[in-house]
Amino acid sequence: MAESIDAANSHQFGRTFGEKYFMFKPGFIHLNQGSYGGYPRPVRDALRSVQDSVQAEPDAFVRYAYPKKLDEVRELVANHVHAASKDEIVLIPNATLALNTVLRNLRYQTGDLIAYVEGTYGAIEKTVDYLVETTPVESVRVPFDCTADDDDTLVESFRSVLQEHQGRVRVAIFDTVLSMPGLRMPFERLAEICRDFSVLSAVDGAHGIGLIDLNLEKLGVDFFTTNCHKWLFVPHTCAILYVALKNQHLMRSSLPTSHGFQPLPEILQKKQYMSPYEPPASTNPFVFQFSYTGTIDNGPPLCIPAALGFRKNICGGEEAIQAYCQALARDGEKLAVEILQTRTLPMPETKRVAFANVQLPLNILASGAGDDNSIALADVPKVMNFILEHLAQDYNTFVNLAFISGSLWARFSAQIYLELKDFEYGARALKELCQRVIKREYVTV
Repeated sequence: MAESIDAANSHQFGRTFGEKYFMFKPGFIHLNQGSYGGYPRPVRDALRSVQDSVQAEPDAFVRYAYPKKLDEVRELVANHVHAASKDEIVLIPNATLALNTVLRNLRYQTGDLIAYVEGTYGAIEKTVDYLVETTPVESVRVPFDCTADDDDTLVESFRSVLQEHQGRVRVAIFDTVLSMPGLRMPFERLAEICRDFSVLSAVDGAHGIGLIDLNLEKLGVDFFTTNCHKWLFVPHTCAILYVALKNQHLMRSSLPTSHGFQPLPEILQKKQYMSPYEPPASTNPFVFQFSYTGTIDNGPPLCIPAALGFRKNICGGEEAIQAYCQALARDGEKLAVEILQTRTLPMPETKRVAFANVQLPLNILASGAGDDNSIALADVPKVMNFILEHLAQDYNTFVNLAFISGSLWARFSAQIYLELKDFEYGARALKELCQRVIKREYVTV
C-alpha cells in the first residue's frame, strides 16, 4: 500500500497507543515483533482468565472444557483464513513443529526428493537434512538470491527444478514471507506450479496471519502453517496447521503421537487400547489426533478470539493495521538507509509487508583477515553476537540480523505501537555499533 503514515491512522497508532495497550518496559523500543511477537493487555487478561479456569478444575477443564472451546476457536480461525472447513485447521505450538509434523509423516521411497527454496528458515532446512540422513529421500534447493532476484526469476527457477526432476519431487517447501530478510514471496504462483507438476505443497507461513491476507481455499495448497504469536497478537506459543481434507490420510500421527492415533489393523489385533480420551462419534480423526498431544499451556490457543477482537474493535480491523505498518516500514526503511548510508532490497511496493530491510555498513572479506575498514568472514558470527547483545544491553532495543549474499542485513519490524522516530533510534544505534565493530571492540568480547 502506498498510503503514507499520516493518512494511515497516525492519530491512533504509535507510542501513545503502545503505552496504553502494550506491556513493554519503559524506554524499551521493540523493533522485532517478527521474532517473538508481543501482545496487548486485553489479550493478557484473556490468557490469565484461561489459566485461572485451568487451575480451578484442571482435569475437568483439560479433558472436557478445552476440546469444546478449541472447536470454537478452530471455526473462528477457519473463517479468518478462509479455509473450506474448520476440520482442515488444528492448533499446534509453532510453525516449525507443524512443518516437522508434515514432513515426518510423509513416506519416502528411494529416488524421492524434497524441494525447498534457498533462504528457507534454518530449522526447516535442517529438518530436510535430517530426513535425508535418516530416510531414503534426497533434497534439491531452488536457487534464489533475495538481494537481487525478483519474483519472475524465482518462479522460473522453481518451475525449472520441478521440471528437471519431474516425477521425483514428493513435496516442495516455500514461504509466504521470507524470514530473513523480511520479503513477501510469490507463494500463490509457486502453489500453482506445484499443482501443475502434481507435487505436494508445504507452505511455511510463519509470517502470515496478522501480517498479510490469507485465503486458503483460493490458494489451494496441500499443507500450510502460520504462527499466531508473531503478528496476530497471540501469546506464544500458538500456530495453525492446515491440512486439506484430501491429504489428512497422509498425516498418520501428531508430534508427539497422541491418544488420538489409530494403529494399523494388524497392530491393533495384537493389543487393546484403553484410551482416557474418546472422541464424539462425529469428530474428525485428524482433528482428534491434535486435540490432546500431551500437557501444554492451554491458554494461547484460546486467546485467539481476544486477539481478533482487539484487532477489530480497538485497532479498526486488518486493513487499518496493515496500512499503518506497511507505511511505517517503508518510511522507516528509507530513513534507516539514509542514516546508515547503505541500501535496501530492490523490491516493488506491491510486495511491501511490515518489514524494513537495510544492509549494514560493514565490508565482509570472503577470504583473508580484515583490514582497518573490513572484517573477515570468519568473524561474522562474533560480530553479529556483539551487535545483538549490545543493542539489547546498551540501547534497550532489538532488531534481527542475518548474513545474506556476502553482507550483513538488519530487519526491522513495523508495528502499531511504533513511530518513525523509533526506526531512527534503531538505525543510529546500529550505526554506532558498526563503528565499534570497525574499531574491533567485538574481539574483546
